[in-house]
Amino acid sequence: MSRRRQIYEGKAKILYEGPEPGTIIQYFKDDATAFNAQKKGTISGKGVLNNRISEHVFTLLGNMGIPTHFIRRLNMREQLVRQVEIVPIEVVVRNVVAGSLAKRLGLEEGMPLPRTIIEYYYKNDALGDPMITDEHIAAFGWATQEEMHDIADLAIRINDFLSGLFAGIGIKLVDFKLEFGRLWEGDYSRIILADEISPDGCRLWDAATGEKLDKDRFRRDMGGEVEAYQEVARRLGLLPEGSVSTVLDLDQHRKAREEGRG
Repeated sequence: MSRRRQIYEGKAKILYEGPEPGTIIQYFKDDATAFNAQKKGTISGKGVLNNRISEHVFTLLGNMGIPTHFIRRLNMREQLVRQVEIVPIEVVVRNVVAGSLAKRLGLEEGMPLPRTIIEYYYKNDALGDPMITDEHIAAFGWATQEEMHDIADLAIRINDFLSGLFAGIGIKLVDFKLEFGRLWEGDYSRIILADEISPDGCRLWDAATGEKLDKDRFRRDMGGEVEAYQEVARRLGLLPEGSVSTVLDLDQHRKAREEGRG
């Protein structure tokens, strides 16, 4: 059996050459990073959970007409996706004040925004993914005006759907990151959703308690990261009831772990 060729390794995934032309195998790692990889660690089983969650979300989005790169899940950690030319822009959709927005504008975290805000960041780790405007995107040719219209329209549609999906399982979608790619068909391309949607790139808060069910638990040394990811998967129906702890056990888990270290 020939060894498959690795194309790219990022902070959370490895991309391999796919079995057919125009396909890629996306492998989900357990590695966790924060603050532009200044903080690094491992969340055991994160890759398996993110693979399942992202598969579920992308399948639902595809069913409602959102074009995506997802084809099918291959195994516990891998999925087959369409090869795209990634647009070098991270799209952040915000519904509630949190994270960098709270720090940047001196706002209280948790304050609902009067309207959904879409922000753009230039994908460049060496520069710390700086925030950019439509003017920068147009001036440097990172995307055409038509592509940006498509990206903004898709981002709003995705936000509307995901907000409802998570609200239905008692989770508030605070904000999330999207990436898009160009799918080439001959001389023409169209914009489709790429990358992943998981607790790695979303802020997900329990609607009743405000408990964080996402990578902020790693960023802020809160503990209980695995339990939080499992809780999201369980509520989405991807894990059987009773197989994992509930969100209310997260603080108990953290305290028990700290006592164990002591």
